[in-house]
Amino acid sequence: MYAVFVTGGKQYRATTGDKLEVEKLPAAEGDQVEFTDVLMIGAGRDVAVGRPKVAGGKVQARVLAQGRGDKVSVIKFKRRTTYKRMKTHRQSFTLVEITGISGGPKA
Repeated sequence: MYAVFVTGGKQYRATTGDKLEVEKLPAAEGDQVEFTDVLMIGAGRDVAVGRPKVAGGKVQARVLAQGRGDKVSVIKFKRRTTYKRMKTHRQSFTLVEITGISGGPKA
């Protein structure tokens, strides 16, 4: 069984046991979180597609860690004008493990 859900403005496809890096969540390590914005749940050939969400669809997960991604350089540059601006950024994320999917078709 798999599910497509939304968190942090991004869509993720997950099955039970998957580990995902999602946008930072306000939760401590070891906490249980639940995603209710489920767009689709599938089991084999049975698929439940929401309009826009699947009624009663939930994805349960456990927070494994809070972290920060690799450093990304952002450079603005214009030639022949001595104009150069350089900044760096590290995006925060939450590592979660999917523990259960409920709702939708039963396989």
